[in-house]
Amino acid sequence: MNSHPPVLVASDLDRTLIYSTAALGLRMPDAEAPRLLCVEVYESKPLSYLTETAARLMAELAAGTCFVPTTTRTREQYHRIQLPLPTPRFAICANGGHLLVDGVSDPDWQAEVATRLADECASLAEVRAHLVAAADPAWLLKERVAEDLFAYLVVERALLPDEWVKELGEWAEERGWTVSLQGRKIYAVPKPLTKSAAMREVARRTGATLTLAAGDSLLDADLLLAADYGWRPGHGELADTGWTAPQVTVLPQAGVAAGEEILRSFIRAAGRHPV
Repeated sequence: MNSHPPVLVASDLDRTLIYSTAALGLRMPDAEAPRLLCVEVYESKPLSYLTETAARLMAELAAGTCFVPTTTRTREQYHRIQLPLPTPRFAICANGGHLLVDGVSDPDWQAEVATRLADECASLAEVRAHLVAAADPAWLLKERVAEDLFAYLVVERALLPDEWVKELGEWAEERGWTVSLQGRKIYAVPKPLTKSAAMREVARRTGATLTLAAGDSLLDADLLLAADYGWRPGHGELADTGWTAPQVTVLPQAGVAAGEEILRSFIRAAGRHPV
């Protein structure tokens, strides 16, 4: 990296750059499907993939920018992923609750987040208690707390009533929390806990003068709005609701092909940035 301020690339991972088998979206004949690289194993089974082309593009991108993996995953879940590049200097986990520096959570950032949550929204205990009480055992599979920061439910999606998620969202809104449905998971996340705040902190520390971002879910909307330029794939929560913004490019590609196109878009945008 030269002495000029870097281009900062903050990208969501799941269903943006890496994909489970169910999310790959391979619609071509089997013989024409792209070669895939497994980047995550869970309980001795392959879990997440990108195409080999995307792997090359990601390595190229990371070599010329400050590439920041940005995820709602916990630190433990994030560390399972083996991206095809050296360990990034910065990574954002737990939806902005943890800022990793060389793989280790930054204590100053942790303290700042804790203060903000205490001051600006209802407690995790209150929200978790409501989630457990309101969920129907007929469709609830698991209930979890992530990093003592937010909660989520794993559900049987086919049995989940749409109105239940809407009602939960309205209840959470009044208490300073956001609800997001992603696949089989319903997330309840404090509004002050954002990927965008962590991205701004990385930009401050690195002196980045251009920020690029990508994501597919409601929890990525603030990140896309905070970046100079953003991209979202043709699938996911944001696509389902038709969400967009002036600086956000809506890609037609869906599934793992969208991951490739997002990386190409990052490289093109970073290349146009004067240094």
